[in-house]
Amino acid sequence: MNRILILLIGVLLVSCNQNKKENLKTDHNSVVSVEMTENFDWLLGEWKRNNEEDGKETFEHWQKKSNVEYIGLGFTMRGQDTIKQEKIRLIKLNNKWVLEVQPQDEPQPITFKMTSFKDQEFICENKDLDFPNKIKYWKNGNKINATVSGGEMEILFEFKRLD
Repeated sequence: MNRILILLIGVLLVSCNQNKKENLKTDHNSVVSVEMTENFDWLLGEWKRNNEEDGKETFEHWQKKSNVEYIGLGFTMRGQDTIKQEKIRLIKLNNKWVLEVQPQDEPQPITFKMTSFKDQEFICENKDLDFPNKIKYWKNGNKINATVSGGEMEILFEFKRLD
């Protein structure tokens, strides 16, 4: 009887110990997952659009200001003239990421709330707008792709890193 009781207590202790180890693994993975969702460093650098219309060149430049703020500048040139420019900011406000886009002719930025994030990909939306109401960025090998869309219309941007 004593042997059976000792055996049962031993089995109970071993199984409790395994549950604690599994819980620690789960907690560790959760922490890693949270850290990954807040890293947009793959955007950093100088980028040139591959699929631009003839006669134009479009560029984006991204910098990291802090762990909760990335700033970008997008501009399109025709020859030596800048024909379009916009300031871009990816910032965490009230524990939520937003993308702010401020075209050169607008006094205030347009805000898009982040609705989806995966490793090296995010989607931001503003349902109050007709076009664009959705902006998506994703890393594609050594390139960055972006789409702006609304309704039936979608424009694809494919950028390559400048050396």
